[in-house]
Amino acid sequence: MNLPACPSCSSAYTYEMGALLVCPECAHEWSVDEAVAPDELAGAVVKDAFGTVLTDGDTVTVVKDLKVKGQSLSIKVGTKVRNIRLVDGVGDHDIDCKVPGFGPMQLKSSVVKKA
Repeated sequence: MNLPACPSCSSAYTYEMGALLVCPECAHEWSVDEAVAPDELAGAVVKDAFGTVLTDGDTVTVVKDLKVKGQSLSIKVGTKVRNIRLVDGVGDHDIDCKVPGFGPMQLKSSVVKKA
């Protein structure tokens, strides 16, 4: 029997425990009815601060100053970020990118606009 991967950590080592599916790596439990195919997760739409739909590879511009944790500098308004990737990040950070002068980080789509 082929069980779906864990929706939390994508582990392929899931097993059945009664009516639930369990992931041994992250201890996530879910019912068979809640199992979501990865293709359905990819269908999520990410929009920028103005409602424009974003896609992988887009160039975006930061619309407000962003303080960077652990640094005295901040990302300024108007900073262009090229070649973004849409991810299911920590919290509501859904853009993975490299910000010029700061390096790789995740941003919220609510603080950028499509360039």
